[in-house]
Amino acid sequence: MRLKRLFQDPQDIRKLAEILSLCPEVTKFDAGEDKEAWALAHAFSDIEESILSLTEKQLPMLIQSQLEASEVKELLLQIGEELRHILYHIKDSKFYRYLYQEAE
Repeated sequence: MRLKRLFQDPQDIRKLAEILSLCPEVTKFDAGEDKEAWALAHAFSDIEESILSLTEKQLPMLIQSQLEASEVKELLLQIGEELRHILYHIKDSKFYRYLYQEAE
């Protein structure tokens, strides 16, 4: 089942950024031209893309396919790259710093 993307065009990111910019806990991280609301909106769009890749492509292949050991390894590495992409956006976010600072 293909899920409908929430972020289908740049206007969707803009709308979310406008909503997020109403939150003082987000805007307190603004620095000049760098607006945290825009960074978060863009990050959510990219994270959505990675999650869809995981749930609609990579995980089904892992579960449903008759893969050789080398193919399993390659697929796990691809999944790792999607997870790295998600982690990048979490760590790049000023708002979500508390998520990884507690773990360190």
